[in-house]
Amino acid sequence: MEKIVKVIGAGLAGCEAAYQLSKRGIKVKLYEMKPKKFSPAHSDENLAEIVCSNSFKSNLKTNACGLLKEELRMLGSLLIHIADEVKVPAGQALAVDRELFSKRVTQEIEKIDNIEIIRKEVTNIDVDEYTIIATGPLTSDVLYKEIQNLIKEDSLHFYDAAAPIIEKDSIDMNIAFYGDRYGKGDSSYINLPMNEEEYKTFYNELINADVVTLHEFEKREIFEGCMPVEVMAKRGEDTLRYGPLKPVGFLDPRTEKRPYAIVQLRQDNSAKTLYNMVGFQTNLKYGEQKRVFSMIPGLKNAEFVKYGVMHRNTFINSTKLLDETYCMKNNEKIYFAGQITGVEGYVESIASGLVSAINLANKLNGKERLTFDRENMIGALSKYISTENDKFQPMNANFGILPPLEMKIKDKMERYEKMSERSINILREKIKNI
Repeated sequence: MEKIVKVIGAGLAGCEAAYQLSKRGIKVKLYEMKPKKFSPAHSDENLAEIVCSNSFKSNLKTNACGLLKEELRMLGSLLIHIADEVKVPAGQALAVDRELFSKRVTQEIEKIDNIEIIRKEVTNIDVDEYTIIATGPLTSDVLYKEIQNLIKEDSLHFYDAAAPIIEKDSIDMNIAFYGDRYGKGDSSYINLPMNEEEYKTFYNELINADVVTLHEFEKREIFEGCMPVEVMAKRGEDTLRYGPLKPVGFLDPRTEKRPYAIVQLRQDNSAKTLYNMVGFQTNLKYGEQKRVFSMIPGLKNAEFVKYGVMHRNTFINSTKLLDETYCMKNNEKIYFAGQITGVEGYVESIASGLVSAINLANKLNGKERLTFDRENMIGALSKYISTENDKFQPMNANFGILPPLEMKIKDKMERYEKMSERSINILREKIKNI
């Protein structure tokens, strides 16, 4: 019996998935609604269109995304190979000629005999067909309703309003302190006290910082129910001090007095390596977030593993719905891939497409499923999206989701280098058995 898989969506994740399935002898029907229908952010008829930055981030192995790209090269990723082929000068980053990248991906996919590209919008999901859903953060309204019916719960979100997430080890604990308001609770919050001068300097930079220009379709609904911190600040100098930066119930251990304002960081993962900035949903540009938020006492050297965002971002609650192969827990024929799963970023989307496709191909070919170790970035991401988390938010590659080294290394770059070496060595051994 002929083995056929339907891949819905020919973006980065969908194209990588189609390629990985095809090279394992699986026939693929790759559905793409362009050019008959475009999402509000797309305009190119080619597959794997890049709609935002042309950067695939750093190539350095001491960078989390650099490590992930190296893992994907080791695993034979088509899209990373093409990105390397069409790169443009960008220092230590891998940046691409966006039009040439999409054109080359389209050319490669079109010439593969067992991939059929079908240019039409998918409006229904057949639960009895082997399928990878890779429709991205701009899934069409019709298919959104189909996915909602498929997952049987309200686990599909439209607008992403997330605060920045910081590596615990980069917080200056000589300034910061643990504690809850009025001493109640389990002291799980990290607190960053500010005096009047520090607050006013931070406030003035915040209200004058550059913001991201939203698409028109995002502006209609983006601020309903969640206001960006910079918009709240513009209502008055003391607005934040009566809101998310309220200092009542705290004493600064250094002065034994109440701070003028206080920023709270909430634990974001069970390993206590990541903390998010409470109430700091923001539409500031990433560089501005780094500049302005690093002015907060205790965050001078902060490592931001995820910047705050407020944009259209459709994603499922993968922690309840998917296993670490991106397969639905209650339907072994349906997989998801790409940003709809809660991975964030170009390279992360490619990784999810690769993992889902390898595992679906293995299933159809009678082989064991392939899971990656938590020490690998590709494995840490798949475990992040499949581990139950009541505060689940989309995540990109970062060293905070990897388990710590057995030895304590204070120097950050040296620590990251050792973590990368560990990952590559583990993956090298695993590849021998694939």
